[in-house]
Amino acid sequence: MVLNRVNPCWLIGVNLLSSPDRIFSPEELTLSACSPVDSPQKTVQIIGEVWLRNHHDLQQKLGSINQTDPQLVAHLWEEKGADCLNDLRGNFAFVVVDRAKEILYLVRDPVGSYTLYYTISGQKRWIAPRLKTLLPHHNQELDLVALRDYLSCAFVAGERTLWSQVRELRPGMVLQFPEEKKWYYWQPQENIIGEDQSLVWHGNKLRSSLNSIIPEYLPKSQAVGVYLSGGLDSSCITALASQLHDYPVHTYSIHFGKESPNELEFSSLVAEHCQTQHHILEISPQQMWRELPTVMDHLDDPIGDPLTVPNYLLAQLAKNHTDVIVNGEGGDPCFGGPKNQPMLLNQLYESESYQQEIEKSYLLSFKKCAQDLPKLLKPEVWNTVKNEPTVFREDLFSSEEYLNRLMGINIKFKGADHILTKVNNLTRSANLEGRSPLFDQRIVELSMEIPPQYKLAGAVEKAVLKEAVKDLLPEIIINRPKSGMMVPVQLGFNQYWRRNARKLLLNKNSAIAPYLNREALKDLLEFRGDVWRRFGIKLWLLVSLEIWLRGNR
Repeated sequence: MVLNRVNPCWLIGVNLLSSPDRIFSPEELTLSACSPVDSPQKTVQIIGEVWLRNHHDLQQKLGSINQTDPQLVAHLWEEKGADCLNDLRGNFAFVVVDRAKEILYLVRDPVGSYTLYYTISGQKRWIAPRLKTLLPHHNQELDLVALRDYLSCAFVAGERTLWSQVRELRPGMVLQFPEEKKWYYWQPQENIIGEDQSLVWHGNKLRSSLNSIIPEYLPKSQAVGVYLSGGLDSSCITALASQLHDYPVHTYSIHFGKESPNELEFSSLVAEHCQTQHHILEISPQQMWRELPTVMDHLDDPIGDPLTVPNYLLAQLAKNHTDVIVNGEGGDPCFGGPKNQPMLLNQLYESESYQQEIEKSYLLSFKKCAQDLPKLLKPEVWNTVKNEPTVFREDLFSSEEYLNRLMGINIKFKGADHILTKVNNLTRSANLEGRSPLFDQRIVELSMEIPPQYKLAGAVEKAVLKEAVKDLLPEIIINRPKSGMMVPVQLGFNQYWRRNARKLLLNKNSAIAPYLNREALKDLLEFRGDVWRRFGIKLWLLVSLEIWLRGNR
């Protein structure tokens, strides 16, 4: 049986030790929808998703032929144990059954391309790549800290999930059963080199890496699709794919109708410049609302980003032309996107009070519901979570350069817990494979070597990436300020969705009723308060949460 890397649904149950003298036995594993892959000596078994980009090199080193990616990992683990993880280049989330040592290992790739979840209660641990698969094996109690974090960030950051009895394995981590010992084998770390070198030098080095890495993400002997917004990141991936791929390149852009501004001028310019087969999708407010339940059903934890629906609809369109979609995700976290600027300004004028408020400032920088929490959450909920530290604390106070601290957080949390899981799950919904080359481990490592002034230099964001690809794209694409894909949710609630939102959120039997203040919800639904309070984005993440909870109970 070959595991489905596009839509994995396997499940493993492992009994914990009930007494010190009891031995864990691999034969006692409960396996569903999977068949373990054996190592050559059958001392190691692998279960999970593995996509290796250095398959050929590893096969040569091992002197093996015709081994699948999971078979290669099993072979390597048999020879080197967990040290083999440093040899792997790719996306993976798998379980290792070490039959000789009678130990189970959970492993996730360095940047978190694939997910792995496990329960944390009772005498049996259940493990799965999808959160929904674990529903029969945990109770319905919400993790209130995770709820707070979702409302603040529009995603659940760190190892918590919305379920109190389920955790997510962190990127670059190994978890060992039955002892439940865990450690990181890789994390993004600052390693600045070439401080005396010019922007051109660093740009050339980045370009060389892109030229060697991008082809690994392109499918063999078939067309590839690229999500193209017209911004720098997706445009550079489009240009590189067009230059380095011998098969058709399809590009996909969206807009939201005549009532809303769009960036089709720029995406169409790039598509023409790169000679792609370009497709434009118009998304109506009615579609946005109608498809939201389907989208929430495809996600693990909820994501309150309005781009979830466009991502889903683009995948449905792209499946007509290709099996693989690449994207420009990762450009902002790795190369200094403009969303870091408010925190950098705060740091420039920092004071003792700022140091004390740094976590709050970081949460506020997401511009979601962090400032509303004292009123939005019921008093008993707020009192439970208000003093709980955030998962960002340790990184915010590290000794690294300030910009690199922020970028490291974005890579470790926003990248793994928001961007990559969103892209992967919603491309998988159409039986496509989503690939994010700018989140490649080698690109992340290179980004942490580049001096901060070449990433975000004053008002110039991603200076080194612009330098690296300036010959590939029209000058206006390189130099225009980033605007981001603005989904018109304010317009949507104002003109189309408010009545339905009221029915969802103010229903006394709603899933969020035990946790959220009804009067605060009414204020948001009536757009009462400061005109700058971003009612639309806040209501969208609340509606997304309610729909997700209803679909997972």
